[in-house]
Amino acid sequence: MVSINNLSVEFSAKALFDNISYVINRKDKIALVGKNGAGKSTMLKIIAGLQKPTSGSVSIPQDITIGYLPQQMEISDTLTVMEEVSKAFSHIDEMHASLDRLTAELQHRTDYESPEYAELIERMTSLSELIAMEESENSLAEMEKTLLGLGFNREDFSRPTSEFSGGWRMRIELAKILLQRPDVLLLDEPTNHLDIESIQWLEQFLIQKANAVVLVSHDRAFIDNVTNRTIEISLGKIYDYAVNYSKFVELRKERIEQQTRAYINQQKQIQETEDFIERFRYKATKSVQVQSRIKQLAKIERIEVDEVDTSHLSLKFPPAPRSGDYPIIADNVGKRYGDHQVFDNATFTIKRGEKVAFVGKNGEGKSTLVKCIMNEIPFSGDLKIGHNVKIGYFAQNQAQLLDGEITVFDTIDRVAVGDIRTKIRDILGAFMFGGEASDKKVKVLSGGEKTRLAMIRLLLEPVNLLILDEPTNHLDMKTKDILKQAIKDFNGTVIVVSHDREFLDGLVEKVYEFGGGKVRECLGGIYEFLEKKKMASLAELELSKSPTKTQATTPVGKIAAKDTKQADTPSPTKTPQHKMSYAEQKEHEKLIKRARKAVSDAEELISSIESKIAEIEQTMATGEYNAELFDKHAKLQKDLDNAMSQWELASMDLDTIIG
Repeated sequence: MVSINNLSVEFSAKALFDNISYVINRKDKIALVGKNGAGKSTMLKIIAGLQKPTSGSVSIPQDITIGYLPQQMEISDTLTVMEEVSKAFSHIDEMHASLDRLTAELQHRTDYESPEYAELIERMTSLSELIAMEESENSLAEMEKTLLGLGFNREDFSRPTSEFSGGWRMRIELAKILLQRPDVLLLDEPTNHLDIESIQWLEQFLIQKANAVVLVSHDRAFIDNVTNRTIEISLGKIYDYAVNYSKFVELRKERIEQQTRAYINQQKQIQETEDFIERFRYKATKSVQVQSRIKQLAKIERIEVDEVDTSHLSLKFPPAPRSGDYPIIADNVGKRYGDHQVFDNATFTIKRGEKVAFVGKNGEGKSTLVKCIMNEIPFSGDLKIGHNVKIGYFAQNQAQLLDGEITVFDTIDRVAVGDIRTKIRDILGAFMFGGEASDKKVKVLSGGEKTRLAMIRLLLEPVNLLILDEPTNHLDMKTKDILKQAIKDFNGTVIVVSHDREFLDGLVEKVYEFGGGKVRECLGGIYEFLEKKKMASLAELELSKSPTKTQATTPVGKIAAKDTKQADTPSPTKTPQHKMSYAEQKEHEKLIKRARKAVSDAEELISSIESKIAEIEQTMATGEYNAELFDKHAKLQKDLDNAMSQWELASMDLDTIIG
């Protein structure tokens, strides 16, 4: 469908791409990967026709459409959200104009028997059929569905785009591109401004409705779920794998190992050849052999290992000074801006050493609560910071606080202490400041580079409570892995505000969901939380099919409550059970039976765990203590908390169904 032919790009005499060729086929879902600076964004711009290669070409058939979402773009601010998104269907107006021109031309033609006249008739017929097909779809419904999926509420549709932040305006542009249904969709970091729910919606859209997709993203879970092909750009070449990213990582590791072995063998061969030349260079009897070896050496095609693997680097941060048992205790905390209540009655306790996540749709109060904890803004309720708590806070504006007149290396050197000072160059390299980049002045860095530098600086300071607001937006996958491991090893308390599921997986043991003006606690990791949300959402979906329940019914305090603001029609009134049809009664009975089984299963699990805990405590009572016993007891307590949470969720589902 789209053919990239012998593509080469040079910048300052350095080859970014060297004679690259590949084809994008229909329904290909391609992850374009490579380290920062490898040329991923440049490749997308060339395919989109926004940048010319030094040599080579991109062949795109005339009838193929391309949709391109860059990382940053200029967006007009003169229309409402719905008016701006409706531009996605402007091509229908253009088709009508073309049809009018063809009709006018037909009226003046008299060469009824000519091939040109027949061709004109055929073009008009084809265009008329295309217009009819396009207009048969409900464009208004499609626009609403897409905007809701990307996190907008219905009341946002009539607001001017100028009222929204840059991230939300990027969502508007994404909505326009998705609605155009191009044959090839080029997306450069589309998840940077999306929350978890919107990312999951976009995943499903790309999987089910998109045609060919070429995707650049540092969100591993996202590209794993969407793509079926991975193209890596490395040292000016490409490596094409017909697998998703996780499979690619395994195959790439094998490739690097093979390259390394071949490189070592070749270096040995080169060294032996050079030694022979040097030893016999001035011996007349060996001149023929020496000349032969010199020619042989010149013909060797040097093997390159694609890139240095820094994943072995273990980042050890200074031990956290001991804080009180409860670094944060919130009691009925709320925040209001004028008439808008961001959240209210937030009550929770974070224990020393816990690692928790704040998740939810953008604008629901995650960063606002962080600012309350930092005492940057006023709030209602009681928020206590524990004894001897030293907070390290990372937010996007932290980059603006760096000293622009000193170098990258000096910025880190001034805060590093102890053994870490001997590894500054390694740490900077892991965060993409290797080589000469470490000697740049901070003022010449890009926004993303400053953000990464601020992250390193923060994580080297001796604190015991880390608060990280979207820390992964400007990090590649390898650097995120290094950062994640460092946070896991950190012995203090951590709050992470993030939409990156893969980053949060295995890192946090508790999730706080922000939504509908509430802050809800969910015990367990991010995927346990998402699974509970899915179960709750499915239960609500099933209930909505039954006329006995209102479409907006949501159990009080339920973790996965849908945003009822999205419903702009009144809910139907409750219908008594005796008015149900036979089929509806059977379906309702099935729901009750299923919900009762979920409660019963949860109760059995709780009983089983409590029995095991009782056995261990009985053993402890006899005076038998060891570390393994304590660890087992702690794990069972955590399992019990999770089981209690599942039981509570199942009980609320049952209460809702029974009514």
